[in-house]
Amino acid sequence: MINELKQRVLCGGKISLDEAVALAETADLDALCEAADEIRKKFCGDKIDTCSIINARSGLCGEDCKWCSQSKHFATGVVQYEIVDTQRMLDLAKAYDQYGVKRFSLVTSGRRVSLKDADKFCDDYRQLQETTGLRLCASMGLVDKETLQKLKDAGVERYHCNMETSAAYFKTLCTTHTPDDKRRTIEAAKEVGMTVCSGGIIGMGETMRQRLEMAFELREMGVNSVPINVLNPIPGTPLEHTPLISDEEIVRTVAVYRFILPDKVLRFAGGRARLPRTTVERILRGGMNGAMIGDLLTTTGNDEADDFRLFRECGFDVERN
Repeated sequence: MINELKQRVLCGGKISLDEAVALAETADLDALCEAADEIRKKFCGDKIDTCSIINARSGLCGEDCKWCSQSKHFATGVVQYEIVDTQRMLDLAKAYDQYGVKRFSLVTSGRRVSLKDADKFCDDYRQLQETTGLRLCASMGLVDKETLQKLKDAGVERYHCNMETSAAYFKTLCTTHTPDDKRRTIEAAKEVGMTVCSGGIIGMGETMRQRLEMAFELREMGVNSVPINVLNPIPGTPLEHTPLISDEEIVRTVAVYRFILPDKVLRFAGGRARLPRTTVERILRGGMNGAMIGDLLTTTGNDEADDFRLFRECGFDVERN
């Protein structure tokens, strides 16, 4: 089954949801990873796409996403502030630029950034354009086309809006907005000429089929980059006692995502720090070709130098272009 489906994908064909579930649940793991890596090399080459972020507005969020420490509905003790200091943002971005990170994003909590705050962030993006070689991204909630156009004009080329999980499962995790709200933002970003980064979190109680449904939904939307986060249960959130999914399940998920999304950047994001190095290596040799570098929104990430060393050891070209 693996070889048949691999050859179909390599020849430009697509696999079905039922076939993806069968791969994830029954395929030999080593063979699955080897096939996913072959698909990755055919469609994406050996470049690894790296990005870093800064939490530009922390906490104070009125949404009720059950996984998130920044929601004001949950007592998580997260640090709260309205807008990050511009100099702090510039200093961090320049450090990532020197490391050789490709992309940099400002990420804000809340349903959507206000027009006033968007204007301030646009000024920040213009400074980033002038002082770094970073390619600029934004993640500022369910914004409208007007705000997206402002960001685009300020130098932002990619907009991030995670679907988080399958449309069918999402309603069990959040009641204050819907997958359709997210789709409208994604379509608006594409309309103003941005590329799109959208993925989700695995291990939030969903089934493997639901997890793979998200990949098919992302394929249908034509996104460019797919962040894959592994749930790191945060005390105080409704998901704090959610059992951790196994390393093998994570490896299988990434490999099958490569079959579904052969030419997209699959980006290792949150949750990587809890995995042993051997598992991370297996994922990088089994379909993954992107990574978030440095600290995340409210959790500490991996050491940047160690990350780049690991990417090279796994055969990736880390030079940005």
